[in-house]
Amino acid sequence: MYRPLRHALPVVVIVMFLGVLFTPASAQVPVDLVAQPYLLDTGLVSRSISFENPTGAPGEGGKAASNLGPTRKGSPARSVQPGETVQLCDIEGPGTIRHIWITTRPIPNNLRSLVIRAWWDDQEHPSIECPVADFFGIAHGIVKPYCSAVHSVGEKAGMNIWLPMPFAKRARFEFVNEGEKAMPLYYQIDYTLQDKHPQGVGRLHVLFRRENTTTEKKDFELLPKREAKGRFIGSVIGIRNLHDRWWGEGEIKVYMDGDREFPTICGTGSEDYVGLSWGIQQTPFLYNGCSLNENNYVSMYRWHLPDPIAWQKECRITIQQISYQKGLVETEDDWSCSTFWYEPVPSAPLPEFPGVAARTADLPQE
Repeated sequence: MYRPLRHALPVVVIVMFLGVLFTPASAQVPVDLVAQPYLLDTGLVSRSISFENPTGAPGEGGKAASNLGPTRKGSPARSVQPGETVQLCDIEGPGTIRHIWITTRPIPNNLRSLVIRAWWDDQEHPSIECPVADFFGIAHGIVKPYCSAVHSVGEKAGMNIWLPMPFAKRARFEFVNEGEKAMPLYYQIDYTLQDKHPQGVGRLHVLFRRENTTTEKKDFELLPKREAKGRFIGSVIGIRNLHDRWWGEGEIKVYMDGDREFPTICGTGSEDYVGLSWGIQQTPFLYNGCSLNENNYVSMYRWHLPDPIAWQKECRITIQQISYQKGLVETEDDWSCSTFWYEPVPSAPLPEFPGVAARTADLPQE
């Protein structure tokens, strides 16, 4: 017997789906700008900040004069003196930072001496505090061109980050020169305004840690314990091997939502965690890989974008320092990380940020 309702149900579902798909994006939360580039009525306002338009205000870009005259590339960059702090942006929301590009002199000591800090929604302490190099995906300050889902780095330190950074009321970024020499700074921050964020949306948090050297049998913390809802995006991990053994037998461990002695998520080895095998190879991929493997310096990364690690109450993430020489051996090496995650604000302060001497010790020389 013909049953119209049974045959109509798929059509109803399709119509409902198309109704959602083609509803004006201003009424949707959130707008998927990458998957739906054809949507024109997004409800978003496009803005960009650089030294050529430091406020991002409409019609205010490119006014500075050069030797070519007014509006002709008059303020592309500036020199940042030792100890100087430069405000990169102070934006009233709601909005989302979509992309940041920065370049300066590509010297390891310089890239670890320069610091990025960011505050969301008038919180007193920063949610991002990281050396410029590590924030942009470069461990040890050693620039190698590569691209991942989060970063893209050019041969001469054209550094980009692509993670969206939502905010409700205010976004403020600072650039600090904690080095001993003046350094050039070029930058651009691309963002949108009038974003319709759901309540409790996560803000990007980034911390930097370094243990030079680690402590035997005490696992290196990629993410010290956070006691709030959150989602781990991943880490850029730097290793300086201090012995002649293979260093990477250590396993990642994710303790979440009540785990104490034993974790919920446990890996099988350090290179295994970043999706490689049988040692480490300089092979950068979209969500995983290694961008540097030279002279005992390694920079590797893993991004949990299609395979989320999320928690409801608390999380702590560690990785072991275990080497191999005719069997497993506990070891001590030089480890660092820049770790990226989202959690709501107000949020707890970040762990203590290492001073410039601790950040720059034992880096390759210019």
